[in-house]
Amino acid sequence: MSLKRAVITGLGVVSPFGNGVAALMAGIEQGRSAVRHMAGWEEYIGLQSLVGAPVDMQDEKRIPRQKRRSMGRMSIFAAQAADEALADAGITLADEDLWRVGCVVGSTMGSAKSINDAFEIMLPNKDLSHLNSTMFFQCMSHTAAVNMAQYLGLNGMIVAPAAACASSLHAIGTAYDLIRLGRQDVLLCGGAEELHPTVTGSFDILFATSTKYNDTPWKTPRPFDKDRDGLVCGEGSGILVLEEYERAVARNARIYAEVVGYSSTANGFHVSQSNRESIGVCMRQALGDAGLETQEIDYINAHATATLQGDQEEAEAIRDIFGASVPVSSLKGYIGHTLGASGAIELGATLKMMEQDVIYPTLNLETVSPDCDGVYHVLQQINRPVKAVMKSGFAFGGINAALICKKL
Repeated sequence: MSLKRAVITGLGVVSPFGNGVAALMAGIEQGRSAVRHMAGWEEYIGLQSLVGAPVDMQDEKRIPRQKRRSMGRMSIFAAQAADEALADAGITLADEDLWRVGCVVGSTMGSAKSINDAFEIMLPNKDLSHLNSTMFFQCMSHTAAVNMAQYLGLNGMIVAPAAACASSLHAIGTAYDLIRLGRQDVLLCGGAEELHPTVTGSFDILFATSTKYNDTPWKTPRPFDKDRDGLVCGEGSGILVLEEYERAVARNARIYAEVVGYSSTANGFHVSQSNRESIGVCMRQALGDAGLETQEIDYINAHATATLQGDQEEAEAIRDIFGASVPVSSLKGYIGHTLGASGAIELGATLKMMEQDVIYPTLNLETVSPDCDGVYHVLQQINRPVKAVMKSGFAFGGINAALICKKL
């Protein structure tokens, strides 16, 4: 059986910089930080990190109320990003065989706010009668995938990877395989996430969050920097349109890139710590799947969340494989860590960099930490041809993912 080819023909993003890919790229190009001090978070006893990268929700009422009632914030973000991705791809669903159009959308969990609200309503008196009928659909772990598919009227496959911060790369990798196997012709894939104090708190109790910059939020997170002190949670959604290559060519679609390699591995070592060896195996397997040598990769968009151990292990893995020959940067300093959406949002930005032959630097990386040295860190904008890129993502549970895209 010969495998088909999968190409990316559409991009859609909701990010802390606003709705749309253009807003995301403008924020990055201008070197701005979307991280803010989160008013009201002081009320949460024990919460040390009081910064986040929130989205100012826009135009949510354009989604019909009947569809919106079962959506939490993250599902609204996913629906809005999907609308942009389809428009960008030039696809009108009314003209499609919707049994051949599906979605693969991941997240860490269901709507954090909706889950919190449900427990606050229920627990004081152990009374379920005050829960509304749509709250479950906001809380379920596959809420973004299901609500997006219902909103768009899709009849194809619905898959909802739940692999924390690797979720959206898993989603894109899964879509890549489904297209190659001929299971679907078009897939909307990516991830969605929402910001809430309980989400930041889950990292906070593991000492993984940034706590030193509550009064100067624009200075954090600091990927690979000697003064990094942890991650900053953000929110949003990234949705990509993956399409079978021959179909895309036949309709004269604009193709951003072909997905040529993907791998996911587990470290089997520690439930919360990254591991240099398993990250390296994942990257090498992705290169093998793509049939590319290390020198053929022009840019690595790193996961790099600004945690002490995570950045070190990732930098060491990159150094082991690529040395200091391939430019590396992280986008977390601009928009925080959007968790289950991060891989897709950041891949979207990476594809725009590829389109424009530009590489943007890591924001807040002022002095490279000695434990992250030996890598070609991008400290200033680079203008050069970008033909092949690697996007990495790592998650709790020792989960690694690496995706490679190549310009046609």
